[in-house]
Amino acid sequence: MKNNQSLMRKSHFTGTKIRNLRKRNNLTLEDLSARCIRIDAGSAPSVSYLSMIERGKRTPSMDMLDNLAEVFQKPIDWFLDNDPEPNTIAPIKGNHGGIEGMALEPNFLFSNEILQIAIPEMLSQTGISGRQFAHLLIRAHQEHHQNHFPDLERAAEEVGKKNLYLNANDLLTIAKEKGLNIKWFDNAPKNLLNQERTVDDVLVTSYFTPPNTVNLNTLLHQRESRLKYDLAVHIGHAVLHNLEGLHCVLKIGGSDVEVQTELSTPNAQDTLNAWRDFESSFFAGALLCPKAPFRQLLDSCGYEIKVHEQLNISASVVMRRMTVVSSYPHWHYFDAYQPGKLKAVYRGNGIPLPWGNMRVVEDPCQHWAVFRKFTDDSGGSSAQLSVLMVAGEPKLYCCESIQVHDLAGSPHILCAGIDLTPAIAAQGFDAPEIIRQLQQLCIKHGGSSVVPHVLKTQLMSVARILNINWIERGIENEVRVICTRGNTCPREPSCYKA
Repeated sequence: MKNNQSLMRKSHFTGTKIRNLRKRNNLTLEDLSARCIRIDAGSAPSVSYLSMIERGKRTPSMDMLDNLAEVFQKPIDWFLDNDPEPNTIAPIKGNHGGIEGMALEPNFLFSNEILQIAIPEMLSQTGISGRQFAHLLIRAHQEHHQNHFPDLERAAEEVGKKNLYLNANDLLTIAKEKGLNIKWFDNAPKNLLNQERTVDDVLVTSYFTPPNTVNLNTLLHQRESRLKYDLAVHIGHAVLHNLEGLHCVLKIGGSDVEVQTELSTPNAQDTLNAWRDFESSFFAGALLCPKAPFRQLLDSCGYEIKVHEQLNISASVVMRRMTVVSSYPHWHYFDAYQPGKLKAVYRGNGIPLPWGNMRVVEDPCQHWAVFRKFTDDSGGSSAQLSVLMVAGEPKLYCCESIQVHDLAGSPHILCAGIDLTPAIAAQGFDAPEIIRQLQQLCIKHGGSSVVPHVLKTQLMSVARILNINWIERGIENEVRVICTRGNTCPREPSCYKA
């Protein structure tokens, strides 16, 4: 027993080290188990036991460690020291990049029971509400899967028959076929905003009342694109959730920050509602922009944002669906309101947040295209190349930003962009060197620079292979260095006071 307890005390990082070794050697769990069996079948771990070891659920015996040490040609002590590996493989999305996580070691501290106790306290101390935390979890899930939810796509395609040109009357007909009654209102009940825990300066565009009624704001007659989206969301709830226990209120407005007195403890029903809202919103996008025909349309027009006018849907739906249907996986999307609020975020390419969307921030880096667009009234293209330091390495991004007004009259900026680094490397170019040259030129010239002819030629070939027109426009504009926080400003002199 003493030896077993001593082994447990020395094995907090063992699972992570085994997982890292296995992945670095391109072995599956089945491969590693088979290798161990060839060395000694008696001490070889099964596939399921290996999985539990890697997740910290089980501690390998000394015989099993000896077997694994033979496979990886490591001394046993290497598996048992108390130092985590410097380059720990943390949870990221497959081979496509995405948001990198952290290694949860020692693993026993991250058990379900401990997290259930710690999370409410953490939220209370940080000022994050339980509802915000639920949305953060959903966004992480969305980014981890890089917006691929084939079951939701199929459900929408069955309803819409892959029709890219559904109009409001088509959607009203579908809603009625799904058992929904439609009513119109001029003023939303005041208790709706109280239920949503928001201040009273937002506009409710639609809401559901049991057992089967969708209430639509008469203002939606003025904007069919928003009417189509609201109807598509409510149809999604009817198809996916059978309208059981449904709580759905759709609203818009630039200042709908949550009341600070909201309880921080996550509520199971709030979390379920947030997840259902995400599913129905994704369904709505898939219904209005079915994957195959929408991708063909984007390919034919070079991914121009203005395609939303042709389809009579909102630019936000078009830009969010770009991140889903494109064959290139490294996308991000922002929806920003002044003075400093991100209403929607997607970071399938791992780009750091320019400011936190859990709170309003007054001083984001103004060289991000999404922020520059608030003050840029030139009417010209807002396509921008940006160099940003990520985990100590410069990355090159390109984005297109547009300013729109919601139905409440509030201006906001929509931004869709990609990480160009993988595309440059795919063409056989030295991506790190190209980006370092651009970064040095920007800093030399005060933060921005024209793209030199040689580099422009290489980047143009990448843009044309990707078939995204606004990348070409971004290359013709100046490239800029940007930062995520003022105290790490890469410009010389810094834009921010020390």
